[in-house]
Amino acid sequence: MIKEKKYELWFVTGCQSLYGEEVVQQVVADSVRVVDFYNGLETLPYPVKFKAVVKTEQEILDAFVAANADPACGGVITWMHTFSPGKMWIKGLQALKKPLLHLNTQMDQTIPWESFDMDYMNLNQSAHGDREFGFIASRLRKVRKVISGYYQAESVIEKVAEWMNVAVAITEVSSLKIARFGDNMREVAVTEGDKVEAQIKLGWTIDTYAAGDLAALVAVVAEEKVDQLMAEYLTNYDFDEQQFDINAVRYQAKLEIAIEEFLDENGYTAFVTCFQDLHGLEQLPGLAAQNLMAKGYGFGGEGDWKTAGMVRLMKVMTHNQGTSFMEDYIYNFGTSQQTVLGAHMLELCPTLSEEKPKIEVHPLFVGNRKDPARLIFKGKAGSAVVASLVDMGNRFRLVINQVTAVKNPNDLPHLPVASILWENQPSTTLGAEAWILAGAGHHFGFSYHATAEQLELWAKTLGIETILIDANTTIHTLENELRWNELAYNAYK
Repeated sequence: MIKEKKYELWFVTGCQSLYGEEVVQQVVADSVRVVDFYNGLETLPYPVKFKAVVKTEQEILDAFVAANADPACGGVITWMHTFSPGKMWIKGLQALKKPLLHLNTQMDQTIPWESFDMDYMNLNQSAHGDREFGFIASRLRKVRKVISGYYQAESVIEKVAEWMNVAVAITEVSSLKIARFGDNMREVAVTEGDKVEAQIKLGWTIDTYAAGDLAALVAVVAEEKVDQLMAEYLTNYDFDEQQFDINAVRYQAKLEIAIEEFLDENGYTAFVTCFQDLHGLEQLPGLAAQNLMAKGYGFGGEGDWKTAGMVRLMKVMTHNQGTSFMEDYIYNFGTSQQTVLGAHMLELCPTLSEEKPKIEVHPLFVGNRKDPARLIFKGKAGSAVVASLVDMGNRFRLVINQVTAVKNPNDLPHLPVASILWENQPSTTLGAEAWILAGAGHHFGFSYHATAEQLELWAKTLGIETILIDANTTIHTLENELRWNELAYNAYK
């Protein structure tokens, strides 16, 4: 299991010395009140740390340089309590590498009409002070999230919580390491990509290891460790005695232990396998890959490291809730309901399941190895997103489709895989047309808990093109967007 790191979000309030020390001290007190309020909530996923009220260019720069240097800082929240001249922020904003939230709020929810005077006005200048900050941030082309509203409002709190999850995901995954056991599936185009550009643009390190290296690790896994993991399997999952080859399941346990120990020892939090590259292995990792995803690791099949990275990103973003590697398997072009059946040969994460998954052992038509154990289940109904990261040659592109998972009343007696049924937006067919026109892959991350807005903010922060397919998408507007983006990204490459 990957343990979540302890992150905090820094709170930095803008002010200036013009108004005197008494005003500055009041700004400090008010800032602490805001931070204390947020830390008293159970709905925020991470704590907020009051860092400073900054009044000069140097104080701003020092605060942001310190944020960059602190590995526990997941991002920075700024608020202009008084007017804070924008020129003071230039060096600091240029230096800041952590995600930024600009909170446009104020201490009082309503105007105190009877007592409102110039002293009050000098203290509470967010309405125009935040606009000054907004200008200089935009002038510097600084990517950030802006949230406007009373800081105690439920809608504001929800947006702050969503931003926190994105900020931590950006920070955490900016140093992602992905292990490739074997290479990509031969002749497949979309799973390829520029690994050097990924390290430059995304911060991802992608390393390759031979399947034989993994096989050597599997061979020395202690039986006592296998017994312990088998006990977990039999507690967490059901099994069909007719489809339960104990030796096949124990081998998947060995695979899981060997992979997890290797990943942890070497700092990897995502990995890929390929059925064409199994030298020395008895089975393709199935149950092993599924259970590792349930522990928070990113995964991609057939060597697809970009999707493995996306799955890890989405798992950090969602605290490992309802997120998996996925492939669109087949369409149902019914007259009453048109849907997509999502599955893969073996590897869907059980965090998607509406039921207790079942361990079964069946033949696999590829790989030329022994029958692998796998988890079988149906996915839950609910709103979700699917997200595919592809390499377009001169840039990465993130394609997001909002979808609605539906309950599947049908069983798959002759297709023993985990699966999920969904409808694309704006419709199953239009969504597919848009997805194909955008060049999105047949592998992608699927999540009930990540949102399109969160994924867009991640991409925007890293300068990655984003294509959103939702209820408002038309093919005409999509094709125009793709055409304009081609010009824009060529101009700024």
